[in-house]
Amino acid sequence: MPVTIDAKPYPYALPAGKPCLIVIDMQRDFIEPGGFGDTLGNDVARLTTIVPTVKKLLDGFRRLKLPVVHTRECHKPDLSDCPPGKLNRGKGKFKIGDAGPMGRILIDGEPGNALLPELSPVPGELEMTKPGKGAFYGTELSAYLQDLQITHLIIAGVTTEVCVQTTMREANDRGYECLLVEDATESYFPEFKQTTLDMITAQGGIVGWVANCEKTLAGLERAYGV
Repeated sequence: MPVTIDAKPYPYALPAGKPCLIVIDMQRDFIEPGGFGDTLGNDVARLTTIVPTVKKLLDGFRRLKLPVVHTRECHKPDLSDCPPGKLNRGKGKFKIGDAGPMGRILIDGEPGNALLPELSPVPGELEMTKPGKGAFYGTELSAYLQDLQITHLIIAGVTTEVCVQTTMREANDRGYECLLVEDATESYFPEFKQTTLDMITAQGGIVGWVANCEKTLAGLERAYGV
């Protein structure tokens, strides 16, 4: 019998092989005051509340020697990988590529595009840039997961309804069994987060499963602990 995580809409069965943790876009531009999220008028304090939980999840995966992937949404300095529709959308104070308080907005290598220091990768973890919302488009993620023979993804990060949900839907279409850690993801809009959780688990888990960090780590410990 496989070990399971107590999840919604029903228990999430862990594989005989290793699951991979995907931490989506825990970068300064989205989470810190003065970043892109802040300049769009969002309450970034909502996102900072999950940082300790994401750290706890990371620590658990590292202790159990399970694979971890970190993503950053960003673009090349010349914006050649940023579609005009994305670049020009919106009427905010700053656009992608503009100079903001933490350097050019969503540009790889700028201070604001870095991951939060307390959530930085350790040796052996993949830090991956992505030009879109989802973690599969225009990235090496598919090849990386295939090389490790990964079939199950545990997902955390921001924002729940945009990059996190897009990644889960991309993964679902590719056959991955996905679980979203509900207290390790957040949105600027609380109603958007809840709606996304409901959408994921509707119709018997049409996109995947949802569980909290405590139950996720307990299941992982039972399956992979020594």
